[in-house]
Amino acid sequence: MNQSLYNKRKRVNQVGLTLSMTAMALGLFVLLWILFILFKNGFEALNWAIFTQSTPAPGSEGGGLANAIVGSAMMIAVTAFISTPIGVFAGVYLAEYGDSSKTAAVTRFVTDIMLSAPSIVLGLFVYAILVAQVKHFSGWAGSLALALIAIPVVVRTTENMLRLVPGSLREAAYSLGAPQWKVATFVTLRAAKAGVVTGLLLALARISGETAPLLFTALNNQFFSTNMNAPMANLPVVIFQFAMSPYDNWIRLAWGGALIITLTVLVLNIIARVLFRDKVKV
Repeated sequence: MNQSLYNKRKRVNQVGLTLSMTAMALGLFVLLWILFILFKNGFEALNWAIFTQSTPAPGSEGGGLANAIVGSAMMIAVTAFISTPIGVFAGVYLAEYGDSSKTAAVTRFVTDIMLSAPSIVLGLFVYAILVAQVKHFSGWAGSLALALIAIPVVVRTTENMLRLVPGSLREAAYSLGAPQWKVATFVTLRAAKAGVVTGLLLALARISGETAPLLFTALNNQFFSTNMNAPMANLPVVIFQFAMSPYDNWIRLAWGGALIITLTVLVLNIIARVLFRDKVKV
């Protein structure tokens, strides 16, 4: 063995490991610092009123985020209702029927574009085709913009999870005389259901904090409203507006709203990880 070459490679390896560990430590430090500030200010803002009262008027004391929480929950629920069937069925088609289809190739290409497209571009797209046509903002428009973000995530996850199902499972179903559509829906999709649900939860976690598309679609509403055909309050936009305000009460509520979104995303990710872990064990 060439000793000088070995020593050179060893030094390069040590330098690489040192740089990697330094980058990891720096990233963890920044992340922990952000989380510390968020939890410190967020927990100070949490109280019962934040879940029961609507956003206050400028300069007034008290108030909460009840209207924004309900508005965000309604839009995310509608988004899940839209994106789940479209994303799952498209993923099933790509995995089970689209190996040599030009339509599947185009679908994958469009999905990749939507995955990498900035959310503000999707928001502007919905604004142009819906909001500008009906002449008013609405919760439906916000849900549509969020669905355009969630659908490609669900499609990709569903396709990848179905491709992990062993081919022998499909062959066993075919040998019993099952048609392809039954194999796809009752065998492979059922075997990969934990991974599919994981993809849906991750998609919902991603859209929970999206602000840019909602600025052009749902906008905001100071009052409590469940009318999806009108401007609707939502946590991301309220946080964006309150955080830049000169009012201490609004800034405090912004910290509380940021903590609520963070905890919601954390819970969704934990659920997704647990489901994914169970899938691996199977």
